[in-house]
Order: sequence, then C-alpha cells, then structure tokens
Amino acid sequence: MRTRRSAEDFPLEQHLAWKVANVAADPVAVEPEVAEMIINRIIDNAAVSAASFSRRPVSSARAQAVAHPYQPGAKVFGVTGSYSPEWAAWANGVAVRELDFHDTFLAAEYSHPGDNIPPIVAVAQHAGRSGAELIRGIATGYEIQIDLVKAICLHEHKIDHVAHLGPSAAAGIGTLLGLSPEVIYQAVGQALHTTTATRQSRKGQISSWKAYAPALAGKVAVEAVDRALRGEGAPAPIWEGEDGVIAWLLGGPEAVYQVPLPAPGEPKRAILDSYTKAHSAEYQSQAVIDLAFKLRSKIDNFDDIESIVLHTSHHTHYVIGTGSNDPQKFDPTASRETLDHSVMYIFAVALQDGSWHHERSYAPERAARPDTVALWKKISTAEDPEWTRRYHATDPNELAFGARAEIRFKNGSTLVDELAVADAHTLGAKPFARADYIEKFRILAEGVVDEGEQNRFLSVVQRLGELQAGELDHLNVIVTDEAVRRAPEVPKGVF
Repeated sequence: MRTRRSAEDFPLEQHLAWKVANVAADPVAVEPEVAEMIINRIIDNAAVSAASFSRRPVSSARAQAVAHPYQPGAKVFGVTGSYSPEWAAWANGVAVRELDFHDTFLAAEYSHPGDNIPPIVAVAQHAGRSGAELIRGIATGYEIQIDLVKAICLHEHKIDHVAHLGPSAAAGIGTLLGLSPEVIYQAVGQALHTTTATRQSRKGQISSWKAYAPALAGKVAVEAVDRALRGEGAPAPIWEGEDGVIAWLLGGPEAVYQVPLPAPGEPKRAILDSYTKAHSAEYQSQAVIDLAFKLRSKIDNFDDIESIVLHTSHHTHYVIGTGSNDPQKFDPTASRETLDHSVMYIFAVALQDGSWHHERSYAPERAARPDTVALWKKISTAEDPEWTRRYHATDPNELAFGARAEIRFKNGSTLVDELAVADAHTLGAKPFARADYIEKFRILAEGVVDEGEQNRFLSVVQRLGELQAGELDHLNVIVTDEAVRRAPEVPKGVF
C-alpha cells in the first residue's frame, strides 16, 4: 500500500478500504476458540465498566447518552432504558476505557481492540441481532484493528492510535449487519477520515479525553455506517490518495505499508494475538509491576536505594518513561490519567506496596506520600536496543514488553532482574483464562453490582452464541442503587 497520484490508474479493487470491506463481508465461520475469547473480552469489558461506573468522566458520558432515549435502541451500562445506539456506544466506550484496564495489542502501533465491542454491541442490540451475528461482527473488528496495528505505525507521526479503531469498528458493524462490500467500503473511508487526531491526548497534561477518544471513534463508526447505508460516500482512496492519510499524516508519498489481511475464506483469528491486563495501568507497565512485586522481597530498606534505571524499549522509554521529557510524570498532583502513563510512578508504588489497585494506587494521598515521591524521583528509564527489537519481533516467543531493572544502593551494591512479559500474558507465568476473567469481573463488580445480577450476566454471556435475535439486551449489567448514588452529579450540558 502506497500513495497514488490522482492521475494514476488505481482500480477500486486495489484500495485498502475495499480489501478491508471484503474481509468484513466474507461469510467465513468463526472458530470456536475465537468465539470463546470474544466472550472473555465481553466479560473483561463489563468488569472494567463496573469499576468505572461512578467516576466523573463515565458519569458525564452516561448523562449525555441517557439524554437520547430511542426505540428500539441500545443499552447503556449500569442503567435501564433504551437509547440511541451511537450514544450508547459513546457512553459504554468511555466506561470501558476510563481505567485503562482492558485488553491490548502492541506491534507497529498500539491499541485496545476491546474498544470495538461497545459500538458493535450497541448496533446489534438496536438492530435486534443474534449472539452469533454479534460474535461475527466482533471477530471482524478485532481482525481489522490488529491487522492495521501490525502494519501501520501512527505514533511516530504523532497520530493517535484510534485512527485504526474507526475503520475496524465500521467494518465490524458491517459484518454484524451483513452489509455489502460497497457499503462497508464507504463506511470504512468515512470512519477513518473523521477519527484521525494528534497524540496530544496522551501527552503532557493527560485529561479524561484519553478515555473519550476511542469512545468517539466508536460513535463515529456507527454514524459512518448509517450514512453509508443511506447512500453517502467517503473520500477515496482514503489511505492511498494523493492528499490522503499516507501522503500527509503517515510516512509520506514514498512510504510503503504491507497490511496482513486474511485471504478469502480464511478465519479471522487476530483476537487470539491480543492480551488483557491484570493491573489497571498502561500495558508497558504490566510486566514492570510484576517485576516490582518480584524484587521488593529482596530490598530491606527503600531508603537505601540510590537510583533505579529501567532498561526498556523505545516505546516505553519515550511514551511512559523519562524519554518523554514530561515533567508531569513526576508530579504528585498529576491526574490519574497522567500517573498511569508514568512508569516511574508505577514502579515506585508497586515496589513499595507489593500490590496494585485501580483506585488506591492512584489516590492523591498515595501519590503525595513523601517516601514515595522520594523513591519516584530516583527512577529513570533508558532505551535498550534489544528490548526495542523484541518489542517489534514477529516471533511470538521473542515478543516482549518488559524491562530490566537495575537498582543501585548507597553502599555500591546492585540488584538486577528482568521480566519480558506480564504474568497474565499468554506466554507469562499465569496466562489469563476464563476463570481469571470471571474473577476479575467479580472483584471489580463488588459493591457495584449485586451478586444475583453478576450471576445472571455471567450465565447469559457464556451462552452468547445461543442468544436469539432480540436477546442481546440481556448482556447489559444493572448496578445497585447505591452505586448510582455514589456517581457524581454532573452539570447540565447542551442536551
């Protein structure tokens, strides 16, 4: 895939958006292990949505959604009623993303492919589709996003990674609804065109927009499919055009990209390449947290530490490490969104506490603790070419997202250890399985969703493939009245 001049002969069949549309329209069966993993990720999304229900950004997005009642409509996590599907996708997308605690895939770009689930579920509920159709749609969403992430680096050009999410969600909705390649092609082009933005949302003073950006991409994908169904078109060729995405937002007119899409009739298995989080923090810090747990028993007194250097990949160093040159990553008053993108803060707290909690580990009083601040400021990162090579490895056994920690003590002694992948990774010490997803849901839903409702949801979701048309509303989880009362009141907006 490369830029094409306007005068160049470039048939539709060669457009990446057309090839994506044909993958989405391919009626290939979903393999059983893929269907099972989709169920795992729906459980995972419900878990983190429960934990984030009472947070302000989630409450604001939910207030916007419930201002748009609609029939038949879609469900908004935690509450009753039916709402316009694009707004349900918006609210549920924010709930899923707020705590940065769901699944991930890292390659040339990075992504949270579980962000595809809210818009595809919302359209499935509104359109009265079956569980089997939903599974097919989600399999496509994961496939397209992960294939794009494997091939096209956005962050080197300071483009936010949700630029891969708009097209993948549109493609997934196209599969769900059984749309033609012609319609999906236009929806994919529109979704890409309207979801490109700079990476400032994940730089400097990180705000709640970090969670809102993927939710907007999902909402836009729903709207793009709606317009395409009404016969409206998209800029084309969207990636390859002379003034298109490659030429002006990515590598430029001379850049060439190789996107690994499935062949006709080839199953969509990309979800199996992704992995979820055991800790509520940016993915490159998952192995670092587990490494800190491993090291803490070998340290008698944290005051004896002179310095800590985390040798790691280019991405970890420059995005969440000291290579970012972000002073906010050492600021005890920084937002939660900033702290979970500071591997120095994360390593310090994990080393001191030997545990990680999605709320307590980020609490203002925890971040401001003097002994933590002192240790935090002794930590730095350094890019190591070997860790960078392994970050981009195509061999799954070589792929690594960890670090080597070198701890130097005031007496001149050192403590060195490393961890390549998080314990919860598919190649880690304790890979996540169905029981782990359920346990994560139980833990995060405690005090938010009563036990009976937890049991009902888990029973329904685990027979997803058997759910008939119109039964997908049962995937929504209703929270307790107390959880609703704990949610902050948000000021009225336009709606």
